[in-house]
Amino acid sequence: MDCLVKVATPQLEKLHTGKVRDSFRVDATTRLIVVTDRISAFDRVLRTPVPSKGAVLSSLSAFWFEATRDVVQNHVVRVIDPQAMLVREATPIRIEMVVRGYLTGSMWRGYEKGKRVFSGARVPDGLKKGDKLATPLVTPTTKEDSDREITPEQIVSEGWAEESRYAEMQRVSLELFRRGTDALARREMLLVDTKYEFGIIDGKLTLIDEIHTPDSSRFWSVADYARDPSACLDLDKEYVRRWLIDHTEGGKVPDALPEDVIAETSRLYLSLYQRVTGSPLNVTDGDPRQRLYANLVRAGIIRDGYVAVFMGSPVDLPHCQKLKEAILHFGVAVDLRVVSAHKNGEDIAALAEEYNLAVEPGAAIAVAGLSNGLGGALAANLGLPVINCPPFKDQTDFLVNINSSLAMPSKVAAATVVGADAAALAAVRSLNLRRLRDQFVQEIVEVKARLREDDQRIRRMQSP
Repeated sequence: MDCLVKVATPQLEKLHTGKVRDSFRVDATTRLIVVTDRISAFDRVLRTPVPSKGAVLSSLSAFWFEATRDVVQNHVVRVIDPQAMLVREATPIRIEMVVRGYLTGSMWRGYEKGKRVFSGARVPDGLKKGDKLATPLVTPTTKEDSDREITPEQIVSEGWAEESRYAEMQRVSLELFRRGTDALARREMLLVDTKYEFGIIDGKLTLIDEIHTPDSSRFWSVADYARDPSACLDLDKEYVRRWLIDHTEGGKVPDALPEDVIAETSRLYLSLYQRVTGSPLNVTDGDPRQRLYANLVRAGIIRDGYVAVFMGSPVDLPHCQKLKEAILHFGVAVDLRVVSAHKNGEDIAALAEEYNLAVEPGAAIAVAGLSNGLGGALAANLGLPVINCPPFKDQTDFLVNINSSLAMPSKVAAATVVGADAAALAAVRSLNLRRLRDQFVQEIVEVKARLREDDQRIRRMQSP
């Protein structure tokens, strides 16, 4: 099954690339969050993605966000795709509120070595692995390059949050944990531990990021726990963590998962979604990039195609503006960029990655005349149609410099079209968008009909 690993679109400014999530600016108050199929463990992203993982995380979060709106406001505006949602911009509080109901995971590993205080919360002696804690404990950590345990007193003294705000975060976290515990109990499941993240919107505490997912939480089945609290089957990402620990050699943790572990992780995530919500996750087979693209267009967040216009110098801007106006006529997005093949050509490879990974179809126009190396450099790096459209000043300029646009290196496919209107039309046609293809065919039919009418009219005029 295909995976959504990297997301890009030149139509939206990328704000952040996290371990799993990519976020883009939609407007001043809204951003798009896309949950990829990347999987991370022990503060790094593994090389092998997991099919349907992002859809489970995003869709399950949407389910819980809706179910807990009466507890605390959240940042969701609307769901766009099984792996994407629009959210309100929030000022994040850089603290993860970890709530634990059972002695397991990293807490157990520390407890087993004699540790009894976790983020300022004391745990009594005499507990065994998997034991239920007398009351759920909040053990906050910082969101830094490497998560760090922190006490409530340090949160205030180090300036992470004011005392009253932290008290509210703690109260809300415990209520969310209770709500999740009660809901999952009806599904014969235990919410073992989880984390919550908060931000501020309009001065109010707001739940952000994710909630009660297999990445952020640990789940056990009631039946498993009844059989052996110390050996419950993992229904979450702990399955991956344990596999990595079991296959660590010489202190080196694997950076990839084998096919059978990937398949089982995907099955676990999809099974958990159905068990929690009561319904299977309806994710159609095929390329999730195509599905995401269609949903973003349908939601009006991006246009169905783009043309990137590269100019070798700002002097070429008037010519590029003509191209832009002609392209916009077709309802296609335009991205104007300045890059010189000769002066900062090293930037082209980095720019190309964004366009090559774009979810929507695109084309590129190179605007350079004298010693045109830009078109060839773009075509050598872009997996898109590339069209040279030199900004010739006059016939002499054309005759002297046209060859530098026509003669491309071997295996570098860049066409050359003279004139802004013609180049814009060629670029838009190369997108092969259904709505435009139908329009172009209709225009061709109309042109032919007019020519036949003109021919008949002139013939009639010549008749005696």
